[in-house]
Amino acid sequence: MIRTGKKFSKPEMSRVINGDRVLSGEPEKEEKKRLDMILVGIYKSYNRSTLQKFIEKGFVKVDGEVVLKSNAKFPEGVYIEMKIPEELKNADLIPKTVYEDENVIVFDKPAGLLSEFKGEYSPEMTLAHYGRIVHRLDRDTSGVIIVAKNEETQSKLRRQFQERKTKKTYYAVVSGRPKLDAARIDLPMMRDLKRPTTFRVDPNGKDAETFYRVLKTDGKHSLVELKPTTGRTHQLRVHMKYLGHPILGDPVYGEEPANRLYLHAGALEITIPEGQRKVFEVPMPKEFAKKIEDAEVDGSEEE
Repeated sequence: MIRTGKKFSKPEMSRVINGDRVLSGEPEKEEKKRLDMILVGIYKSYNRSTLQKFIEKGFVKVDGEVVLKSNAKFPEGVYIEMKIPEELKNADLIPKTVYEDENVIVFDKPAGLLSEFKGEYSPEMTLAHYGRIVHRLDRDTSGVIIVAKNEETQSKLRRQFQERKTKKTYYAVVSGRPKLDAARIDLPMMRDLKRPTTFRVDPNGKDAETFYRVLKTDGKHSLVELKPTTGRTHQLRVHMKYLGHPILGDPVYGEEPANRLYLHAGALEITIPEGQRKVFEVPMPKEFAKKIEDAEVDGSEEE
């Protein structure tokens, strides 16, 4: 259970009361602030969207009364109490910070950590608790991901993904050995209406392009480098499944169970605020290489 109570007040008013500062002129109209904005200033470990969900769920009281509207306004001096019914799940899945400045944080996301929860409130730790979501990695995918610290940065970074101005490199262990050591996969995708949470290759779908290169193989499994130029949901998983070489441990598109999904975001190239072009890299998990017994292929990418 998380239960905290704090008083919303302004330090400058204390100075007036203590005689350190004199108010001049007509008395000012009492200033009021939105409840969600008050909470942002008090509970800095949560972003505004999450706090709004807490309010809607009835987890927040003001002077002892439950308030359900985020835009409700209150003056300074009210007592704020937030009571969450249970501890956040997956709190032990802590992303490692790779880079941080005043605008962004780059993480090495562990497999199992959700990027962002959709719909009703869920008491589960997600990347959204650390900042504003810019792009997503599937829950079971590990690797490099960037979040924004403010709305302006979030908008700028998202635009780069939408305009395909970012470059992403992934690593995966797939079943079998692809026929070609390197190739371009240009296969449009769409949602599978028979299984709405999944996607499939379809000529009527949206364009989806992936370049792959086999790094090494033992015949049974292959370690491949994947470079998508588009960002369709489940793109890499669907493309490799279509080629007949699904990613190891994929519970949806795969055939061979494993202790995890063997898909890792290894590098991200992006322009951060102030115009700096950066390449952020995180190491491949050790278990990826261990799945390949003997390195036989060192292919080169073809376009």
